[in-house]
Amino acid sequence: MNQSPKHFHLSKGVLFGGAIAATAAVSLVGCRAVMAALQDSPKAVVDQAWQIVNREYVDGTFNQVDWQKARQELLGKNYTSREQAYTALRNALERLGDPYTRFMDPKQFEALTSQTSGELSGIGLRLELNDKTKALTVVEPIENSPAIKAGIKPGDKIIAIDGKSTNGMSVEAAAKLIRGTAGTKVNLKLSREEKGEFDLALTRANIEIATVRSSVKQEGSLKVGYIRLNEFSSHAAPQMRQAIKKLSDQKVDAFVLDLRGNPGGLLHSSIEIAKMWMDKGSIVRTVDRKGADEEFKANNTQLTKLPLAVLVDGNSASASEILSGALKDNGRAKIVGSQTFGKALVQSVHSLSDGSGLAVTIAHYYTPKGTDISHKGVTPDVKIDLTDADKKRLSVTPNWLATKEDPQYARAIADLASSGLARPNLPQKVPSVSTR
Repeated sequence: MNQSPKHFHLSKGVLFGGAIAATAAVSLVGCRAVMAALQDSPKAVVDQAWQIVNREYVDGTFNQVDWQKARQELLGKNYTSREQAYTALRNALERLGDPYTRFMDPKQFEALTSQTSGELSGIGLRLELNDKTKALTVVEPIENSPAIKAGIKPGDKIIAIDGKSTNGMSVEAAAKLIRGTAGTKVNLKLSREEKGEFDLALTRANIEIATVRSSVKQEGSLKVGYIRLNEFSSHAAPQMRQAIKKLSDQKVDAFVLDLRGNPGGLLHSSIEIAKMWMDKGSIVRTVDRKGADEEFKANNTQLTKLPLAVLVDGNSASASEILSGALKDNGRAKIVGSQTFGKALVQSVHSLSDGSGLAVTIAHYYTPKGTDISHKGVTPDVKIDLTDADKKRLSVTPNWLATKEDPQYARAIADLASSGLARPNLPQKVPSVSTR
């Protein structure tokens, strides 16, 4: 399991060591003379990236690569374009044998930062091509977006974007035209069956993407609070807090937290979410290349003590494994599903001077019981793998996910209903003093 989770871009599998940081200036420390000579050259970006890896990479032997010689080779080449320099840098990084330490060109880096920010700049539409008519069609407007405020509805057809016909246009091309800087305008011509064609001028805005979805499910006599977490973006923790409180107010008996297909995200997000489910105990321990370790612990900020089942699968990676590993090792939840992905590395992400970026592995992490899950993953308490037939059925009918037609969810419910999941052994009164 040393490939990226299927169906997800590798960047989604990255567990970041913190928020995206603009560190290009810091990267130049100790090499000012070199950088003065290389300014405005493709070599400048190459050397910035080399400096970051040299300073931070988790393996001080650089996978037995002579990293100083690698710098000489990189700077000794004559690059006629930035693309040539990018290729040379990627080739050098590949020698480290670490798929998570990687260079991103400006477009890739912009996509990554948008993803982890949990925001997008646009009008907030989910689009598809109608299977029969091939018309560009609105699936749904995102909550609190300019689109929903303008009255756009599911099923509306987009005929033109800023005067450009959408006939034959792909969803990706349409999305590129619709997105833009917050505060700018985009003009749409739409068609609705009962209304005919109409025009709308919308002002783009920064839109928070919902990474947490929740609902109450009545499963026999059991009232279950179901929460699905898609990724650990910067907005995931506050959205999770809101979901737990909302479901608790509805007097649920237990929770199911669905991390299936969740490829990871921000380290601090996974730690904050773990604290919402745990009253005390270790969450995760990280170790850098110098052997310095840092332990993160729950600090008496638990939001609920109700029984909890966590669903995982082979695409639950990185931050998902930190959270599920912490809940399992502390006896706070029963983990149900299939073996997780097995990524136990932490990356920091840096912006470079030309708008490109670099992700570099800076630490290894271990679960509270000291387990190294690299290439192994978190082993569920109740292991239940979906058959190929199950996967096909749920893919064709996604509404069956988290229903009795979903074997992993059904097993979690059965365990909760039969009291197979013991309530955590926690004090009845939460201490008033927080500890870290």
